[in-house]
Amino acid sequence: MQELVDFTEHLARRSGELILRHFGEPLAVERKADGTPVTVADREAERLLRAEIEARYPDHAVLGEEGGQSGAEGAAFQWVLDPIDGTKAFVRGVPLFGTLIALLEEGRPVLGAIHLPALGQLLIGARDRPTTLNGQPVRVSDVGELGRATLLLTSPASIFELGHGAAYHRLRKRVELVRGWGDCYGHFLVASGRAEIMLDPVMNLWDVAALKPCIEGAGGRLTDLAGEGSGLGESALSTNGHLHEEVLSLLRPA
Repeated sequence: MQELVDFTEHLARRSGELILRHFGEPLAVERKADGTPVTVADREAERLLRAEIEARYPDHAVLGEEGGQSGAEGAAFQWVLDPIDGTKAFVRGVPLFGTLIALLEEGRPVLGAIHLPALGQLLIGARDRPTTLNGQPVRVSDVGELGRATLLLTSPASIFELGHGAAYHRLRKRVELVRGWGDCYGHFLVASGRAEIMLDPVMNLWDVAALKPCIEGAGGRLTDLAGEGSGLGESALSTNGHLHEEVLSLLRPA
């Protein structure tokens, strides 16, 4: 595992250097079929990550947001990549974007990294190890009351559009603070003990696979919004663990 952790850190550092060369510069923004933005930085970073992985582990498969699936069919190990999570923030010069790198073994995440290159922050979670931030162990917060909790979400509009508006209102009335520090940055804040709850109603595998080892290795919990434990569904709820069941009860239909 240490070899894989070291290699993941190497991937994060290399891709981060490339991404930062484009950060703050005027960039052409294209729209993908699903309407989401993509830039040359997204594509170049994923190509770099793929090339490094294929050279080091040719028997592993790779799934990336921009390039899809490649590598050995039926491989036991699969890398899952989101070169820039938060592209909308990135193209506007907002530093709260990140690179997500995950390794799955037989479909289950065993290693994940959230790299925030513009902030110089690298969070790594690995099976049977504590999550680290820039090499130092971190833990979720010990807040055990909703009235003292910070709730994060990426987009209030998507919460309502997907039918979670009433549940969101129930939850936001109970917490101390609500902020829109979203995308992977929100989950990063939960894992590092700076927030207690992060809601994400829309997720793909490349959005969530890296988050689970980071959250759980820091003592927290990650499920979907219905409470499914795999945490690899089409939504995500990250908490410090102490509040998870109470949050789920508020998210369920009254």
